[in-house]
Amino acid sequence: MAYIIAEPCIDVKDASCVAVCPVDCIHGTDQDNMLYINPDECIDCGACVPECPVSAIFHQDQVPEQWQHFIEMNFAYFRKRD
Repeated sequence: MAYIIAEPCIDVKDASCVAVCPVDCIHGTDQDNMLYINPDECIDCGACVPECPVSAIFHQDQVPEQWQHFIEMNFAYFRKRD
């Protein structure tokens, strides 16, 4: 399991979460409208959660119902990068 970044991150991309991630698993390009957590690199430490100013980060099994589609979006982001 991994952490997932959901809708509140769109067009915010604060990157406070990136600064505290001990394994540098949070990614995004200038062209992306949000950040993404690499599920293969995430160690489930949760350090990113309290740092997010818009409360957009959730453990995969705790993503709110209305944002469940962000789980697949997150995984797909890294599949297309391979």
